[in-house]
Amino acid sequence: MMDKFFQIGEVSNFISENKQRFEDALLHEAANVRDRIDDILKFGNIDLVNNAHKLVGFILEGKNEELRLFAKQEGIAWASHELTLSFKLEWVQAIRRTLWAFIQENNKAAKEIALDDFFLFEKQINNGVDAFLNAFFINFSTYKDALIKSQRELVENLSVPIIPISPTICILPLIGTVDTFRTNVMEEKVLQEIGKLRIQTLILDLSGIAEMDNEVIDHLLKIIDGSSMMGCRTVITGLRAEVVRKMIHLGFRFGKDTETFGSLQQALNKHISYLELDIKSNF
Repeated sequence: MMDKFFQIGEVSNFISENKQRFEDALLHEAANVRDRIDDILKFGNIDLVNNAHKLVGFILEGKNEELRLFAKQEGIAWASHELTLSFKLEWVQAIRRTLWAFIQENNKAAKEIALDDFFLFEKQINNGVDAFLNAFFINFSTYKDALIKSQRELVENLSVPIIPISPTICILPLIGTVDTFRTNVMEEKVLQEIGKLRIQTLILDLSGIAEMDNEVIDHLLKIIDGSSMMGCRTVITGLRAEVVRKMIHLGFRFGKDTETFGSLQQALNKHISYLELDIKSNF
């Protein structure tokens, strides 16, 4: 059994009785964090000081499961609000140092210390802090990775916006830079959407693209061929002169089933007219 010197209840009571001194000492230890306390509370709704008391309580009382869940909650909160990890690490290490300083102060009157009891107590305290940090960083990284993946998927979807204008006709307007990564995303999404939506005509508007390198042009032609294999006819609109000249010089050609128009409006006028005729013929 632990010597009275190391009874956890006494340490907890001592910290509770000297709560303000404990907080002052903690803020003194965490020099870089203390000036950001209010900002972190306002920006992330994270009360660092109260959370420090909670962490100390879980460690002293040996509540490992509560400690793990608290670390998970903190990790997700810091990841979701994009708070700096260096602040968290400095804050937790400041908690460790302050806790040990108060343990020493609480027991300074003791004349004899049982080393076995001391090492057991030291193991519980430091293992608790390390377990919190480990669980915090794992959950921070896991949530951050999921958040980045979700944001990347959103960007990918926005970069390849397939817009239905009828049950069988869709428009894919491309704007900005088209690189290899974007054409890979385009290939995956176009083929998926053709199968899912049963698209028969895909109008690919390139009027927002000023330049494409050779590899991108080649990939684009393969996407058109793949769409054709799935029963979808591709209509190209808005090709700029610079892109056309490059295609001519490199010997690139669209397939005979691929239509081209100077503008998106021209393509819409034709294909919407065909669609209206099809609808009338069914009545």
